[in-house]
Amino acid sequence: MAFLQRPATAEEMSSAVPLELEKPSYATPWNRYKRWKKTDWKNYNNLRHEVPSPISKPQNVETPIKGNPENGKKLVADRKRGGSCLACHILPEAILPGNVGFDLSMIGAWGRSDERLFNYIYDARQFNPVTVMPPWGAHNIFTKDEIKDIVAYLQTLTKPVNFDLHNDNNPAARHEPTETRDNLDPFENPSMFSVDLGEELFATAGPTGKSCQSCHAQDIPKNKKKFTTWAATMPKFETRLNKIIGIEEFVTRHALATTGAEYLSQSEKNIALAIYLRYLANGQAIAISKSDANTQAAIKRGNALMKRKIGQLNLACLDCHGISANRWIRGQYLASTSGMYDHFPTYRTSRGEIWDIRKRFQWCNVSIRANELPPDAPEYGDLEIYLATLLNLDRILSVPGIRH
Repeated sequence: MAFLQRPATAEEMSSAVPLELEKPSYATPWNRYKRWKKTDWKNYNNLRHEVPSPISKPQNVETPIKGNPENGKKLVADRKRGGSCLACHILPEAILPGNVGFDLSMIGAWGRSDERLFNYIYDARQFNPVTVMPPWGAHNIFTKDEIKDIVAYLQTLTKPVNFDLHNDNNPAARHEPTETRDNLDPFENPSMFSVDLGEELFATAGPTGKSCQSCHAQDIPKNKKKFTTWAATMPKFETRLNKIIGIEEFVTRHALATTGAEYLSQSEKNIALAIYLRYLANGQAIAISKSDANTQAAIKRGNALMKRKIGQLNLACLDCHGISANRWIRGQYLASTSGMYDHFPTYRTSRGEIWDIRKRFQWCNVSIRANELPPDAPEYGDLEIYLATLLNLDRILSVPGIRH
């Protein structure tokens, strides 16, 4: 059966396309990827489960605080504590500090009381319920004694940090990273070789004796427009699964139902086929239909999930990529949500791996110390269609991408 020459509606997709509907699209049981932190953060929110985390009452502390400023100096730079203070604030002797928060190099001259500083660090939600500052004490990242040491150190800071001109340590002087590599050049982008693998898999027969090409031979190479249109209109709402599915999950479920081949989500072959199908759509604008009620509801849920604070660090997607966008968290630039979708799957040079958009969501979850969900989770589908429609609609596909 050939793909439709125009964007398919959710109803057309559900009634026309064979899909495996019973099995998960990923290897079960779901296990976090190798080299990723294995900590279980079940005591904190994730995108599915809500764990009550009430705002702390003001903590009573004996003042003046008699902490150890030398230990406090070490703690504010401790990367193992959620990035610690330097991730967002300028402090003396900092290496690549961030600028999401205030410059704290003179905080000791601000006249803040020890008690106020202690409580602000312990749980800044007491002062601002929607703050992007993690509740360091309330979420057990620092102990009360450690916070006292941090307060003692901060109160010693009375002189501004003088950055050398054009010093990368100064977040205000750092150049915004611009991707200049040709993502479609195999000498620049190793994931271009996945296009070849995807094309090979497209023509490879599965256990049923059929291949993708068995049904779609007339579409490639004679009429690439059909595939171009289809790939540019994904993801879509699938009524039989009652959720949004992206190309990667579609590849898994459609292959199992037709060729019998098992291309599980996040596997090399699944990613290769997803890249190949999107590669055929390169140059096309993202053109996802938002006309049906199910898709509109998914977009609304995705919007809510973007604002949901999760994890031990108590951060939401929009805390980093909305409120704090175009700033630095340590040496990492926080991009805005616009332009986050049109290059996936993409090669991550810092990881030496190809990631689809769902793996990127999972990485963000784990980075803020929240348990990730399996790649075919409905919540990730809602996030994907929110990004693809409201924030990236009409952007031109260029896959596979390459990013740091």
